[in-house]
Amino acid sequence: MSLAIAGSPALVGTYPDLSSGGAGGKFIPEIWSGKLQVKFYASTVLGDITNNDWEGEIKDQGDKVYIRSIPTVTIRSYTKGLNLTNEVPTSTPLELLIDKGKYFSVVLDDVDEVQADVKLMDTFSGDAAQQMKIQIDTDVLGGMVGAAASTNRGTAAGAISGNLGLGASTGGSKSAVKMTKANIIDKILDMGQALDEANVPEEGRWIVIPAWAAAYLKGSDLKAAYLTGDSVSPLRNGKLGQVDRFMVYTSNLLPSQSSITGEGADTSVKAYSFFAGTRDAVSFASQITKVETLRAQSTFGNIMRGLNVYGYKVTKPEAMVEGFFYKG
Repeated sequence: MSLAIAGSPALVGTYPDLSSGGAGGKFIPEIWSGKLQVKFYASTVLGDITNNDWEGEIKDQGDKVYIRSIPTVTIRSYTKGLNLTNEVPTSTPLELLIDKGKYFSVVLDDVDEVQADVKLMDTFSGDAAQQMKIQIDTDVLGGMVGAAASTNRGTAAGAISGNLGLGASTGGSKSAVKMTKANIIDKILDMGQALDEANVPEEGRWIVIPAWAAAYLKGSDLKAAYLTGDSVSPLRNGKLGQVDRFMVYTSNLLPSQSSITGEGADTSVKAYSFFAGTRDAVSFASQITKVETLRAQSTFGNIMRGLNVYGYKVTKPEAMVEGFFYKG
């Protein structure tokens, strides 16, 4: 059983099938154990790779958050006796629009509430929270495609070198680069070089890769030199360890595209966007603004529903790099 998370404005209740013959439930205590089957959720990473300093300012969908930026101070040459030129540093604030929303709405029938030997509403709300995170991660990661600075993506990336082949996920000539166990470290290092050439700080760097690339990384020949393990077992955020200066996260929610060209790929191959950068790159704000329970009008039961509003913006494109790779 999964709770449906919807993005449309109309609230439509999802009625979980709790009947003894339905595929979604079977909670009747005289037959079934009170222990629910363990459910696995896709790893979510937004909390670790974005900055979210403005979440407390959100009150509802349609709000605007104004992000102040640091102005650039002009440095001038000086000679003895020169009259100094003074300036008032100014900057234009960025607008982060909270224009997106996801909701859930579930009904717990009175009969099921009496007969069930587990707290069904707690179960539903817990699942809804996880499904909400998955839906929002998928949306934001998809919105990051092509948003990195032009020198941090493409077939000729590198603000200085201009010769880093990271693949092109947008434009008329999409081209993916083949990734194998033999070259995965090199490609990650190329993404690090692109950030270096953009003068992005080394502290707090991250990279998000799909599961198949994580398997390549763990089995690569150079893992002993560049891959450091983590003393803590990977949690639900998908954190693997560190490669070069990147904290590595794995996610099954990274956007992919098919019908691409490049390096011998056929039109059926699926290529994935790999993202790397620092938390300064993407500003993200999310807030659950409404959670309420009410009696259902069309049946005897309680409705629980919630609304999560959010918004995101790539505020520093130079602090993010995108690679477009397919499994070789």
